Amino acid sequence: MRHDEHEDQDGGSPIGGRLARWRARRAVSVDELAVRTGISPGRLVDLEAGRDWVDRHRDLASLAGALRLDAADLTGQPYPPAGGEHVLVRAVAFQLRREISETGPAQQTGALEDLDARTELALTAEAAGDDHALARSLPGLIRLGDTVAATAPTAALQRAAELRVRGHVAAAGLLRRLGYRDLAWMLLHRARPTGPEPVPFLAEETRLLMDMGLPEIALARVERAHDSDADLTLRLLEAVANVTAGRREVAERLLQQAAGRARDARAHATVSAAHVVVAAEAGAADEAVDHARSADLDALDTAWRARVLVTAASAHARLGQDTTAAASLVLAESLAPLRVRLSPFARELLSVLPARIGDHEAAETVRRIVGRAAIR
Repeated sequence: MRHDEHEDQDGGSPIGGRLARWRARRAVSVDELAVRTGISPGRLVDLEAGRDWVDRHRDLASLAGALRLDAADLTGQPYPPAGGEHVLVRAVAFQLRREISETGPAQQTGALEDLDARTELALTAEAAGDDHALARSLPGLIRLGDTVAATAPTAALQRAAELRVRGHVAAAGLLRRLGYRDLAWMLLHRARPTGPEPVPFLAEETRLLMDMGLPEIALARVERAHDSDADLTLRLLEAVANVTAGRREVAERLLQQAAGRARDARAHATVSAAHVVVAAEAGAADEAVDHARSADLDALDTAWRARVLVTAASAHARLGQDTTAAASLVLAESLAPLRVRLSPFARELLSVLPARIGDHEAAETVRRIVGRAAIR
């Protein structure tokens, strides 16, 4: 497995460039790689030449597996810092490592009210897709959670344990997105409860396994959580894991069931957003675009909105609607700047889109995002 602090010298280049170098190192021909992955030789050539891009977990996992790599070896994560906010966010990874490696309580006492307030700040930033604000909220939170959970009176023990898990989950999610997956796994499982695993813990573990290129294991994990069958988050993650594993019919059935359980505008919008992701993962760009158009994006958390917009942008580009794709990317970056710039799939599209856009102003706007993301 890739060491979580390894920095590729090509951290700003797209997947295709790394794919070409790793294929040469492994002495694997294009035709042989096509047989191993099910991706056509022509598309592999276009990926390596920078004319195509990777926008599906399934393709990324197939390419990495076929070349005996960690997915991060192809994405280049964690990316070299670009800009002050990215520097701060990257620094938090090292601070979190120090917090979980220290022995003994960092504080002799801790107030439940303080832990509650600081955890709420982290969760609010996470829902907003504001990884900079999330990073600023995390230093000290893990140790505070440990202290409060260890010293809380009996009446507050359950709440303290819940907050401790939520803080660990939020931190693990940030580390996962940055590319520190080994550290994210360590931090997440440090907070594994002794009793039933709460939905946030199960959901983050499933996302982490998906990002590791292990959809089958992710699927097995989330399928074991049917005692939480009413929870929308887990059912939607199960749908995404199924389509990534090549079971689209099962994924669509799960989405239909989730739609039947949705009770408010936000839940309905979240199911619609999952339809966009599932269609895109299945390679159905036209369906992904249709679902994105019908989704009530205003009812979603900002983080979800940004993800849908990036997914829709790639689908529009697949259909040759490059100016519309650019507009979706620009809007996504305005909503969640670091979340978009550090997303491997968003970076992939950013690496190819400027050369495809006929509208000069739109192309220049996308190039500015490319510059902020330090993509070459």
